[in-house]
Amino acid sequence: IRLMLSSEVQNRILQYNPWLIHPDQANALIHRYLPEIYVLRQAEPVKLHNDRALLIVGPRQSGKSTLAWRLLQSCSPNILYLNLEDPLLRSALGGAIDLVALLRESYQFIKAVFLDEAQHLADAGLFVKGLVDAKPGIPVLVTGSSSFHLMSKTRESLAGRADRLRLLPFSLKELLLHEKPANPIASKNHGKNIFARQMIYGSYPAAYLANDDQDRARLLSDLAEALILRDASDLFRIRRVDVFRKLLTLLARQTGSLVNFSELASICRVDAGTIHAYVEILEESHIVKVIRPFAGGKRRELTTSPKVYFVDNGIRNQLLNSFSTDISLRTDKGALMENWVFSELYKRLPLMASIHFWRSKAGGEVDFVVEQAGKLMALEVKAANLDRPRLSRSAHSFIEAYQPERFVVLNLSLETHLTADNRTIEFQTPENFE
Repeated sequence: IRLMLSSEVQNRILQYNPWLIHPDQANALIHRYLPEIYVLRQAEPVKLHNDRALLIVGPRQSGKSTLAWRLLQSCSPNILYLNLEDPLLRSALGGAIDLVALLRESYQFIKAVFLDEAQHLADAGLFVKGLVDAKPGIPVLVTGSSSFHLMSKTRESLAGRADRLRLLPFSLKELLLHEKPANPIASKNHGKNIFARQMIYGSYPAAYLANDDQDRARLLSDLAEALILRDASDLFRIRRVDVFRKLLTLLARQTGSLVNFSELASICRVDAGTIHAYVEILEESHIVKVIRPFAGGKRRELTTSPKVYFVDNGIRNQLLNSFSTDISLRTDKGALMENWVFSELYKRLPLMASIHFWRSKAGGEVDFVVEQAGKLMALEVKAANLDRPRLSRSAHSFIEAYQPERFVVLNLSLETHLTADNRTIEFQTPENFE
């Protein structure tokens, strides 16, 4: 099979890959894709494997392409970069077989292929499967702002062919390591400042690294519009963008509260199925995460309504146009801190771990229950300064029933330990949250 590309397509490929024409300038040309300030991600280092794909998925503008370029530097200058947001390239490379033909006929020297913005392909998962199955003898890097098209229909077919890496906005740990504080006192101070900024403006790279709060708010506004308008209307073909926008705002107001999808449907004047479909899209786009109740087999538990948290506080606050930086005066400081804790847990935990909350019929509640490798960790969030270590009645009930490996009380002031119910209870502040 020969692939006949028009001169226009060939020129477009070379426009995206100028280092193929000028390999002596490759480092400088590729450096244009890297930001001036680079924050080392926990996902590094990642080893690339021949005849295997690395799928880097996560929300728009979370640093996926930047990470890919970092990983590809060892293959410079023999990298073939294809931006699949470009309609000309998408139409020219209709299927994986076309790309394989291109590699074998014109680019035999290529050491790695980088498919950027793969969510724009009609069926990205099958495309990647076909490319890997052709055994080109090189690694394939794929980025996508949504795993909806990339993984949803092809999870089984990509088994053994691809590694999946989820890249979210910066975590506190990543930012603290980037600051490189000289001593524990400086580290604590840096941690408090990072936490305060994350609570209000979140951790999307461009917004977090902006020069001032006005720029951060503007960048978050642009990002929110891109998520709502470009992804919702263009990528997912959502007809009722107005309902999608209203749903996002309602979810932002209900952060950390039990969510009733039927009630949301009534407010938005659509059926519950539409709300479920839109929430699924928001989850697959890494904007929100639905947290289900922990069901440990005890009859005393409530196992119906879920909670919804945002992956980033900044997007949540942008939807409400709420950027007051004096956290102590905010009426939503409890919801803000809960959402921040969820976000940090979600960023740090491996893909196989799960996050729940616990609620009993008697009214007891534990904010987060993490299941990982058969072990339980529970966490209570207190958006207040504590003067002494105390354990709530709900915490006692949960510990008695489930004997978790760890129980953490995250608060704004107290760092100590307490022995209760034959367990060591950890009291941590956000800047030292582990």
